[in-house]
Amino acid sequence: MNSFFIRSAILVACCCCMTGANAEEKVFKLKQTIPLPGVEGRIDHLALDASGERLFVCALGNNSVEVLDLRRGERIHSITGLGAPQGIVYIPDLGRLFVANDKGGIFKIYDAKSFQTVGELNFKDDADNVRYDDATKKIYVGFGSGGIAVVNAPDGKQIGSIKLSAHPEAFELEKQGKRIFINVPNSRDVAVIDRDKGEVIATWKTDLAFGNFPMALDETNHRLFLGCRMPSKLIVLNTDSGDVVTKIDISGDPDDVFYDSKRHRIYATCGAGKIDIIEQTGADAYRALAKIDTADGARTGLFVPERDTVFVAVPHRGSQQAEIRAYRVE
Repeated sequence: MNSFFIRSAILVACCCCMTGANAEEKVFKLKQTIPLPGVEGRIDHLALDASGERLFVCALGNNSVEVLDLRRGERIHSITGLGAPQGIVYIPDLGRLFVANDKGGIFKIYDAKSFQTVGELNFKDDADNVRYDDATKKIYVGFGSGGIAVVNAPDGKQIGSIKLSAHPEAFELEKQGKRIFINVPNSRDVAVIDRDKGEVIATWKTDLAFGNFPMALDETNHRLFLGCRMPSKLIVLNTDSGDVVTKIDISGDPDDVFYDSKRHRIYATCGAGKIDIIEQTGADAYRALAKIDTADGARTGLFVPERDTVFVAVPHRGSQQAEIRAYRVE
């Protein structure tokens, strides 16, 4: 009798493991790995040149931006001598690459073909996340102890600044509205900015989940997704009211969160070595779908919905080389 139950338990466990593995294979499939030899330290955010098949990688700890050829699957250039690059945006219409640096708050502007410097702004300290509004040709840059700089993309000139209570982390721009939602972890809240007024119009709390660094927006369903680190939770906010809709456990050290509107999923890249996949079954209903194994410290990435691809940045740690992994979303 005991041996029967033991064999049954083993069979059930094996089936569960197979089911979990199959679930992971059905949602994500590794399709490309591009090594980054000689790149040391933390890797931060990424940007894509879709028509040129290039990926730009902020190698923060290496003080460089690595330029990858996705067709050839290799690095083709390094922009060196930077000061801990964090945020990056590529604007194809202008042929310009904009890079925000932590050290000194320097915002560098490059010709995206020659990689020659064509402009520079000085935000004094900790230039970080960068977002581009294609409709108005404005770039928004989080910086310092609490500010969002507004830059006119065509001429690279600063045209405004919006005061915040503390340093901004990830933020999202409404496309159908005029608000910006900004994670301000040191104030333990989300700041809401009116772009026309150039000021904070509301602050929303995160229901005792702190360390809110990454963010994604589902504008259609009026939902905002925050990746929190203390404890590790995905917080869902209602963008009409600022109320917390729900909280879902996720893996440790999330640093990027993406919303897949086609599949109604949220992807959280976590430094604990996982990509957490959360399924949205309704505006107020969410469930954990799968966890994809990556590597220790692989907490930043880029979701490109037009390619059904998630790029994940893997830092050099021990025997694990620095590399970029591209996962096909099924």
